[in-house]
Amino acid sequence: MIHEYGAGLIGFGHYLPNGTESNEELCKYLDGITPEWIVEKTGITQRFIAAKDETASGMAVSAARAAIADAGINIADIGLIIGCTYSHDYQFPPLSAKVQKELGAKNAQVFDLQANCAGFVTGLKTAADSMLVDSDIQYALVIGVELHTRFSNRANHETSIFLSDGAGAAILAKVASGSGIIGHNFHADTSTYESVRLRGGGSSFPPIGREQDPAIDYMEMNGLATWKQAITNLPVSIRKACAKAGITTEQMDFLLFHQANLALIQYIVKKMKLPLDKTFTDVERVGNTGSASLAIVLSEAHQNNLIKKDSILALSAVGAGFIFGTTIWKM
Repeated sequence: MIHEYGAGLIGFGHYLPNGTESNEELCKYLDGITPEWIVEKTGITQRFIAAKDETASGMAVSAARAAIADAGINIADIGLIIGCTYSHDYQFPPLSAKVQKELGAKNAQVFDLQANCAGFVTGLKTAADSMLVDSDIQYALVIGVELHTRFSNRANHETSIFLSDGAGAAILAKVASGSGIIGHNFHADTSTYESVRLRGGGSSFPPIGREQDPAIDYMEMNGLATWKQAITNLPVSIRKACAKAGITTEQMDFLLFHQANLALIQYIVKKMKLPLDKTFTDVERVGNTGSASLAIVLSEAHQNNLIKKDSILALSAVGAGFIFGTTIWKM
């Protein structure tokens, strides 16, 4: 379908808590794990830890305010808010409703989207789709936020060495036809569905009337299965998204990933025979912030003037399930 206008990215922001945890501090909880081993395997040197009185919605609002200021728009003109998270304040109402209330964005439709660590890239595509078919949506706000450490067993190195707290946000606006989002790919490989999960609180493991197995209430991850899924499927998703956009992978000017693991990102970039200077990472000092991860690294890349006008930008992520998503943007 040919549209009279495109849907593009015009504002970016993020929020990281004041509290941090170094590898040395984390290793006090871990038997046989050293700070050097964590860096060798993941590239991560520290994680951000939200204070006890911080909430996912509060972090989301902070990131949203930064993105709104960067875009230079009026809050009253936001027509859609999508909250991408799996660590909401409550099971319901949705986090996006709390964000709307705190911002005073009374004209915005709201809903939450759960696609695990692929949530933000999925939210961007969903918002763009909505804008292209609904003339009433002048601007959309997409937020990725995660309060991971509330669900992390510090003594489990499979998860605790990665997980971090934070929020990122982006503003979408109507732009000239041919700009904004120009291609995408979303697909799933559910063959290892149980490899990354949080069972507690789901209807199969409700908080009332179930066995009190502490492991149920913590995130669980099979690192090897996750690695294999990512290196197999992320390059496929990127190539298919480029094909839809009518470009080759070499024509991408810049490529940003969900920040799960530095070694993983470097492996994928090299596997695709692309130079490492075509990407930017912050996982080394931020850690894995789940649905917030791609939003935060996008905001930081923008702050560092790494995303140029008229350049071709790819955003790509993998989430538990496993879900893969890539969007291509002409900036």
